[in-house]
Amino acid sequence: MAKTARKSAKKKSAARKTSKRKPSAAFMAPVTPSAALSEVVGSKPIPRTEVTKRLWAYIKKNKLQDQKNKRMIKSDAALKPVFGGKASVNMFEMTKLVNKHLKK
Repeated sequence: MAKTARKSAKKKSAARKTSKRKPSAAFMAPVTPSAALSEVVGSKPIPRTEVTKRLWAYIKKNKLQDQKNKRMIKSDAALKPVFGGKASVNMFEMTKLVNKHLKK
């Protein structure tokens, strides 16, 4: 009898794990990019997650990621105003700088 109780407990816990986690509403709220950032990601209000996707697509398309240290992002003419005039930033600093160019 103890074995059947364990099996049913495993089945119940497996059933609970299948529920999907809902994304936070704060990430899905549309934000408006500044004029400098809109050159890269577009000017329409989009969620923060989409801003990040488009920014990384731009970086990879233009090969702005440093080949030796992948955490460093080089700036080009469009990204320089977003990065505060810096020639290169690390990806964590990039997130902080991009947040300054987003309006709720």
